[in-house]
Amino acid sequence: MEYSSCNAAIMSEPPNTSTTTPPNIVNVTPYPAIAYKNHHLPPITHGGATTSNVVLLPASNHREYRKGNWTLEETLVLITAKKLDDERRINATTSATANSRAATGGELRWKWVENYCWSNGCFRSQNQCNDKWDNLLRDYKKVREYELRSPAQNRPSYWSMDKTQRKDRNLPSNLLLNIYEALNDVVQKKTPQRHCLPQQQPPLAVLPPPQPPPSSLPPPQPSSSQHHPPPPPPPPPPPPASEASVESSETEGEDADNDNKRRRVRDIGSSIVHSTRVLSETLKRFEEKKEKRHRELMELEEQRLHLEETRNEVNRQGITGLITSINKLSDAIYALISEKRERP
Repeated sequence: MEYSSCNAAIMSEPPNTSTTTPPNIVNVTPYPAIAYKNHHLPPITHGGATTSNVVLLPASNHREYRKGNWTLEETLVLITAKKLDDERRINATTSATANSRAATGGELRWKWVENYCWSNGCFRSQNQCNDKWDNLLRDYKKVREYELRSPAQNRPSYWSMDKTQRKDRNLPSNLLLNIYEALNDVVQKKTPQRHCLPQQQPPLAVLPPPQPPPSSLPPPQPSSSQHHPPPPPPPPPPPPASEASVESSETEGEDADNDNKRRRVRDIGSSIVHSTRVLSETLKRFEEKKEKRHRELMELEEQRLHLEETRNEVNRQGITGLITSINKLSDAIYALISEKRERP
């Protein structure tokens, strides 16, 4: 009772439009509801019309939203809010008296989720909740698809791998088991309802019309005491717009994932082709340079051999000339000695 009176007093205060901190969150700790939400808040029934009785803080223009990474408590609060919002919208669309309220409140769906999260200690905006939910749903689908295919392909379970192995298989690296189970509870709870509602409608649409009178007998004259045949049953109501929007959003999410995969494969393929082309051109240039260097070395070797042959020839000619000169000198000396001996 004290918490309700305090909450009513806080909700009744007029919004403060100044730049200072609003009076209703001056002494609020970063995660106030995490510590006391299980002790002071009234219990919430998951089903029926009781989900619409959840006490939510009114939307205001001076909320200070928290930024940064999501904590485990905030993620669980978001999943619970999304689950209650789905139940609320399904109950509203299945009741004839709440159709007008569902039509007007459908576009405030994520604002309702924000208010619920705000009242349970998750101070995030509706855009943050929407983005986080899309990321959670994408990671959940990847892990679920891998877990369904892993037994047939003899691959290890997602929960037995470390972060490096998960990244190598293009899987989320930090999805916790309790988060996965909570998401699985929400998704599996929506799937049977989406498949069971159309199965209950065909018996209303296939009722046979009243039999016409035989053609051989004249048609009876209408009388005041005769009862008119019952009118044909009304056509089955169209599927709820919320379920169609949920299914379309999931289909769009899967299409976006497939487009991202195809784009990633296309980019990887083009990168491989470009790298192969660059590598082949580099190897070709290297071989050409190697062959050119070899030809230059061969030419230098031929020039060296030619110079060596020329030098040897010069040396040989020089030695031959020296021998000839020595022979001539010796002949001259011998002739001189002979001439001196012949004189008396």
